Amino acid sequence: MKTYTNILIIVLFVSACASVPEKGVTYEDFPVTEKLSGQTVPLDTTVFRFPYRIRVQGDTVAVLDLHASEHFIQLFHYPDFSYIVSLGRHGDSPEDMLSAENIRWNEESLWTLDANKSQLIRYGLSLFGDSLFRKEVVSLDKEILRALDFVIYDDSTFIIPDYSGESRFCWVDRKGRLLCKMGEIPSTNEEALRQARPALAQAWRSFIDYNPRNGILAAVTQLGEVLEIYNLKDSTHVVRIGPHGEPKFKVAEGYGIPTGIMGFCDVHVTDNAIYAVFQGRTFKKITEAVQEGDMTDGGKYVYVFSLIGEPLRKYELDHSVCGIFVNGKCGVIVATDVNKDEPMVEYRLE
Repeated sequence: MKTYTNILIIVLFVSACASVPEKGVTYEDFPVTEKLSGQTVPLDTTVFRFPYRIRVQGDTVAVLDLHASEHFIQLFHYPDFSYIVSLGRHGDSPEDMLSAENIRWNEESLWTLDANKSQLIRYGLSLFGDSLFRKEVVSLDKEILRALDFVIYDDSTFIIPDYSGESRFCWVDRKGRLLCKMGEIPSTNEEALRQARPALAQAWRSFIDYNPRNGILAAVTQLGEVLEIYNLKDSTHVVRIGPHGEPKFKVAEGYGIPTGIMGFCDVHVTDNAIYAVFQGRTFKKITEAVQEGDMTDGGKYVYVFSLIGEPLRKYELDHSVCGIFVNGKCGVIVATDVNKDEPMVEYRLE
């Protein structure tokens, strides 16, 4: 009965979103800007190649290494970051992973996405509860084009960005079957909407996060400066567009080639606000920096919005970071700096 109820709720929400198309509301700046200095967190083991995402659940922290040579996921005790175990072995065997795009906690289980195998993998507690082991594999429906991110809506449903250009998100059940699609790309590029939707979807690639306690699903664009907020409890949809505008691109052989800026890197929805890492560097400047040997990646800004998209605060960081976890109760941001040998950085907000 619960599954049918969830499907009905999803269908009603999709219908509500489809009937009320949203126009973007612009913002120019934040009322408060604050500079933050980070404290490097020492690690007793493990060398990362590209520590991309960080997720904390209780006294355990999981870090995703995007370009790992051996294991994609490292588990540590939190907050002292003492090593626990490595998960998600990189390899070609049936139980190995070919890639890892993101990680999500769901109570005591840790889920990850292997885009190359089109699989969601769940790691659960061992019999003695002292470690995590591979427990479940969900093979995604072939109608879902190369999934690059996901969130867990509930125990039986996932939400995955849609890169076909037909909609914004795919709702997927626990067996990997496509239930339905939701939303549209909120672009003003009418020509691309008519003739180049797949390329438009590539340009509008977004990082997402969902908080089940308040029902907020947030999406931030990797290119340009667009925040979308879907309230899955009251079916409202908000689009906020910053000074850099929506993603800019040109179409070449069916692909969307970026021409504007690198925008957001990560987003985290807390109980009270939305935190997003922002870069804001043009591709011209990035190319010039690379030619001079500067391979710095990540953003030096964390933007804070209310749950209805109001700009609240901008933090300027002393590190370029990719992934963040925000502990609102303790007033702490823990971030990953892919440019440093010691990549974990902690920022105090109070």
